[in-house]
Amino acid sequence: MKKLLLLGLVAAITFAAPLSRADSRPSGVKRIESCEAILQEFMDDPAYAIPAPVLQQAHGIVIINQFKAGFIFGVTGGYGVIMVKRPDNTWSIPVMIDAGDISIGLQAGGKSVETIFVLNDDDTARRLFSGRVNVGVDAKAVMGPKWTEVESVNKEILATPVLVYTKSKGLFAGATVKAGFLARDDEANRVFYRTTFTMPELLYGNFVTPPDTVKPLMAYVARLTQTQ
Repeated sequence: MKKLLLLGLVAAITFAAPLSRADSRPSGVKRIESCEAILQEFMDDPAYAIPAPVLQQAHGIVIINQFKAGFIFGVTGGYGVIMVKRPDNTWSIPVMIDAGDISIGLQAGGKSVETIFVLNDDDTARRLFSGRVNVGVDAKAVMGPKWTEVESVNKEILATPVLVYTKSKGLFAGATVKAGFLARDDEANRVFYRTTFTMPELLYGNFVTPPDTVKPLMAYVARLTQTQ
């Protein structure tokens, strides 16, 4: 938890200064590491862990970290990464994205919202190519079943384009939600991966050799999603 809070604080400061972020590759490393920590914390807690059947059929995974911009202004902005499963069943490198307006999962007095989206189709990820996706509007989204609700995993839920996972209470599996927006961050990817390739090539091509800093997250996602 302390590691996640520290990483989140560094990334929050970075997010608040977009000009310095765009010029800083180390800030990209912090974003990757904090997203990996978020996924691990979800999976290490039985109350929030994503069931294996959901992960095994996933077409993509999005990990989001948002921060409260002010005492009365709520959650307004954040960052995240998206990874997709390619036709050969390998996972892409994590591609950085922006996020905002995600209100579900914000606890009273909380300063951040950590959210995971499991994508059950290819279309949702490809919608980002045009710039922005409003989750729950452009792509239907429902609350995903947690490990303790594994009996709720059924064909209908697995056919929903986006399953949303937060640490909020009182939202049952299958409840329809609107979960903010996701947007491309080509500049952050350009700086981090040192390439002019953009989201489509980074997600579905093999033009970039994964740097060592993203390999732990890639290996973790591959392990979580492997079929027995």
